[in-house]
Parts: sequence; C-alpha cells; structure tokens
Amino acid sequence: MSRVCELTGKRAMSGNNVSHAMNKTKRRFNVNLFTKRFYLPEEDKWISLKVSAKAIKNINKLGITEVMKQARAKGLLTK
Repeated sequence: MSRVCELTGKRAMSGNNVSHAMNKTKRRFNVNLFTKRFYLPEEDKWISLKVSAKAIKNINKLGITEVMKQARAKGLLTK
C-alpha cells in the first residue's frame, strides 16, 4: 500500500538535499503516517485507517464522524 493518508490525501513530496557547496541531490519528504483503529459509535464497529498526524489532530478536535464526512465529500474515502 502507498504512503497516502486516507482522510486528508497527504502524500510524499520530492525536494532536494542541499550541501554546503550548494550541490543538489533529489530526496523524498515522506508523510508522518500511522495505522490507527477508530471506533464508530453510529455503526457500532472499529475501523483501521492509515492516517497522518494532522488527521489525528483533526479527529481529536472535530470527531471521527465529521472528518470522515469531509473526506467523503472530497472523494478521498470510499468506505
């Protein structure tokens, strides 16, 4: 599975390593991802999602149902 957040759509970016002599080589900025289980009280079940640290903060603030609703509206979540 790829390194993509299932709720926010965040994915790896590319950039450069820059040395003191200003030599540039390609590098990759990976997303801070976690596989985490969430409880959905409406459906009375647990789900496992691969989410970024930012998505976990949003879930703590808004609730899992609201964040999933926003992700479905953006077309990111199909479950």
